[in-house]
Amino acid sequence: MKALLVPAITVALLVSVTAHAQLSLERCYQLAAENYPLIKQRQLIGQSRDFNLQSATTGYLPSVVVSAQQSYQSDVTGVPSVAGVDPLIPPVSKNQYKAYGDVVLPLYDGGVIHGQKQSIVASAKIEEQSLDVELYKLHERVNQLYFGTLLLDGQLEQQVLIRQDLENGLKLAEASIANGAALKSSADLLRAELLRNRQVDIELISMRKAYLEMLGLLIGQDVTPGTLVKPAYTGPASEVSRPEMQLYEYQRGLLDVENKRLNTNITPRLSTFVQGGYGRPALNMLENNPDTYYIIGFKLNWNLTGFYNRRRDKELINVRRRGVDVQQETFLFNVGYQSRQQETEIERFAQLSASDDEIIGLRAKIKETAYVQLENGVIDSREYLREVQAENLARQAKVLHDIRMLAAQYELRTTMGIEN
Repeated sequence: MKALLVPAITVALLVSVTAHAQLSLERCYQLAAENYPLIKQRQLIGQSRDFNLQSATTGYLPSVVVSAQQSYQSDVTGVPSVAGVDPLIPPVSKNQYKAYGDVVLPLYDGGVIHGQKQSIVASAKIEEQSLDVELYKLHERVNQLYFGTLLLDGQLEQQVLIRQDLENGLKLAEASIANGAALKSSADLLRAELLRNRQVDIELISMRKAYLEMLGLLIGQDVTPGTLVKPAYTGPASEVSRPEMQLYEYQRGLLDVENKRLNTNITPRLSTFVQGGYGRPALNMLENNPDTYYIIGFKLNWNLTGFYNRRRDKELINVRRRGVDVQQETFLFNVGYQSRQQETEIERFAQLSASDDEIIGLRAKIKETAYVQLENGVIDSREYLREVQAENLARQAKVLHDIRMLAAQYELRTTMGIEN
């Protein structure tokens, strides 16, 4: 039973570790956006939009106003006396009061509320897209940390290879010393280089730890060495697809809504109303006793002052629209300028990487020859070490050029925008 249980547990742990270890660049983009505190703003934008829409919808409901008034006036309406005879209608009191309520129900508002709701929705879209623009900037931070870690991983892998060469050379040197064919300093030279190799390992591992910690803080989870997957470059977007492009469209959409709302400023409004109250006098101005009253009717309002500034308001909207066009044109210019620089970098690193392969092949042959010569006592450890270091530098250059080319490719992809 134990013989079956232990392998099963081992396999399960390996599967779990492997699944946890795989962390792609795209996943880091997603985690960074989800972990960034600014993401909480999206929910607040949605809540604010919903509240504003609810407030705008109340414009369709009846408005109720309750008022009260107490006054004393210097004169009142009355019937004059004739030939010394008291008037049949007694004079109204100069001390007057009333309490009343107005209920107004809009029947046609000229599209004011509808336009207001459209403006609320359009403004919320702009806020959300502005948030996406800010979150997209995290791609650059992720790229720097992600490819910086991959570069350190590649350098550490080369450290293993050069360490193997040094250890092989040390074995030969020790054998030669034992046979009296070489000086002890030959082995000391290789031992010193092995110690320096381990010091470089310490520096690289420390730098990688710092990169992984910063990446972990950015994405909100721990990142262990060897968990980052080297991405396969699929090319940049065929056209600029950055979130800024959609932001400019939403800004134009808001201007379209505001342009339509100008029509509501010159549209008549129709409403029905009811007024009921109690006062002295009531509707009969010649009745001195307090009484209740009511008024029912329709009201048509047409504010013609909207015609005064209509033309200037339209021109102002057109100016703002041209401002958005200028912003987009400037943005596209900067993207084109930056992408061209990155394309040049990619071409340069591609050419360097191609020549690196040839250099490494030649250096490997020279090192192998030097190893055979060291084994036969033709050269000493110093000459062998020189060839080992030369091949190591060639391999380090290859790692550097490959990772920097891949980083430049994804910088170009980030600059142009990521197609979904």
